[in-house]
Amino acid sequence: MLLLVGACNGEVPVSETVEEVTAPPGEGEGTIVRLDPAFDALVPTDAVIEKLADGFGFTEGPHWIEYHGLYGGAVLFSDIPGNTIFRWSSDGTVTPFLTPVFEGNREGITAGSNGITTDSEGRVLFTEHGNRQISRIEVDGSRVVVVDNYQGDRLNSPNDLVFHSDGSLYFTDPPYGLAQQDEDPAKEVAVNGIYRLSVEGELSLIADQTRPNGIGLSPDESRLYVANSDNASKVWMVYDLAADGTVSGESVFADVTDNAAEGVPDGLKVDALGNLWGTGPGGIWVFSPDGTHLGSIQPTERPANLAFGGADGMTLYMTAQTGFYRVPVNVGWAGR
Repeated sequence: MLLLVGACNGEVPVSETVEEVTAPPGEGEGTIVRLDPAFDALVPTDAVIEKLADGFGFTEGPHWIEYHGLYGGAVLFSDIPGNTIFRWSSDGTVTPFLTPVFEGNREGITAGSNGITTDSEGRVLFTEHGNRQISRIEVDGSRVVVVDNYQGDRLNSPNDLVFHSDGSLYFTDPPYGLAQQDEDPAKEVAVNGIYRLSVEGELSLIADQTRPNGIGLSPDESRLYVANSDNASKVWMVYDLAADGTVSGESVFADVTDNAAEGVPDGLKVDALGNLWGTGPGGIWVFSPDGTHLGSIQPTERPANLAFGGADGMTLYMTAQTGFYRVPVNVGWAGR
């Protein structure tokens, strides 16, 4: 359980930038596409997409947290150009949780935070584009660097992350935080990697892709899924994951390269039944463990990432461009 209620460095005039939104009864903020009868067991047939807040720059990296407070849990999410991590609380309020994320010169770079998670002690970890690192907020509010280099070379711009039950941390490192991406003179690591950080602090490069992004583990942790956010290769990859953290058997789990809708595979989560929920062209694609496309969730804005949460863990929260959305579901997250 998260003991840290807030950790803000400065103030953001939230009332000037964020609009709380309540959808009229019976009206949804988007479309739910049902392609397979199995989808109805995952998303209620009467489910309605709601917009919870609006007015952000570009939202990303949502993660459900619980903390000691009057209203229970909350969702942390990044506003990348806003250089702020926001907290949407269960009472409907939106407040800055951490701002600024990056304190340097932001000219020409995407400098804010992206993926967010919590460790077994409830401490918040987040990836940073501008600082090219993963950071953690301690219970006392102090901020420490978890990892920022591979074999002495600075990371590109860590993007998304997930914990294994053994305490190791898996994360992706595309070049999106660099002004010229792969061609940027500040790029020090040649590849765009997928990494494992052991509990002892040893960082291993386990694979690479052209644009690795969202990352997740199957419920039994035998599979590692990684989205590839490349217009030339819009795929979700799957790797066989061994107990020691090494991967093998790399294969394409799903390929939507030929889909003409806007967007590429980005954030993803795997539910407790092993289904993959991944943002991609047009919305969130839901796949069975064997790769069958069961259905899609399409808010009025194209989502970039998603998180399971709520009091019973069965609400899907979606960060989508300038807005923040949710929809009820019948399954929870397989993550830890």
